[in-house]
Amino acid sequence: MEQEAWRILIVEDDRRLAELTQEYLQASGGFEVSIEADGARAAERIIEERPDLVVLDLMLPGEDGLSICRRVRDRYEGPILMLTARADDLDQVLGLETGADDYVCKPVRPRLLLARIRALLRRREGTEAPPASVKRLQFGPLLVDSALREAWLRGQQIELTGAEFDLLWLLTSNPGRILSREEIFGQLRGIEYDGQDRSIDVRISRIRPKIGDDPDHPRLIKTVRGKGYLFVSEAAQALQ
Repeated sequence: MEQEAWRILIVEDDRRLAELTQEYLQASGGFEVSIEADGARAAERIIEERPDLVVLDLMLPGEDGLSICRRVRDRYEGPILMLTARADDLDQVLGLETGADDYVCKPVRPRLLLARIRALLRRREGTEAPPASVKRLQFGPLLVDSALREAWLRGQQIELTGAEFDLLWLLTSNPGRILSREEIFGQLRGIEYDGQDRSIDVRISRIRPKIGDDPDHPRLIKTVRGKGYLFVSEAAQALQ
């Protein structure tokens, strides 16, 4: 039985760019792509149509990409890939902080965009694990479930984006082992770390307070200078 095409919504007011991207993705096979140019209408379509993935431009008429992302994030569970200005690192950080799962800098390179989209969709497809493969990790009051893709602290569910959960699961499933940024990128995104991408750092900073860690003096997820990140299971066990 032929697999249904992934439904992608491109939110982009540059009609030529949007149509070229649409043509490229559909020619690559496995994608059904629609376009929305109006930011004010985009949030409604995302919530109503629930596409498998959203490609969201930062600068839009009517409502900007950050506002749209912030508005739909608690009602739309699919991945959001944000398009940002090449030179503005702040845009990238803000996009991740409002709930975007990844970003691609303009001008858009079609092959890179396709690779990022496929990586996000593979990650989403992998979330539908059968009950027999349920895996849970518990460290004191912190519980992380890879089948449900949910985490709890003291019995209260933690609000995590898909990308944040993937990173938390990777760290907690490797307690006591330093994970380099190169390894994290390879595991989560299937691409090499370019030495400049700050998405992992931003997500770590967002995860820490959610799991009861101190952002200023972290004990659960420690930064090991020049090496990477380390999840300290003993510190998690000691959480009150």
